[in-house]
Amino acid sequence: MGVLVVVVEFVVRVLSLVVIIQVFLAYFMSPFHPIRVMIDRIVEPMLKPIRRVVPLIGMMDFSPFILLILIQIIGQVIIVVLRSMM
Repeated sequence: MGVLVVVVEFVVRVLSLVVIIQVFLAYFMSPFHPIRVMIDRIVEPMLKPIRRVVPLIGMMDFSPFILLILIQIIGQVIIVVLRSMM
């Protein structure tokens, strides 16, 4: 079970990092650049349900911020469940 906890922590960190990278690349890189397309393919499916619920506030899109919070919460819940099974 300890290995599963480490794997979950790793996945949470990697997903969080990919979301943050996607936000920064959205400002500085063309949407058609291959790297951005690859990252968008990973992040956009997670952002779409959030964007349906949370509208834009002015020109600000808070869906990546909400996604980061959800990734952290879900990761912590999974870790607590795994540790309780030990």
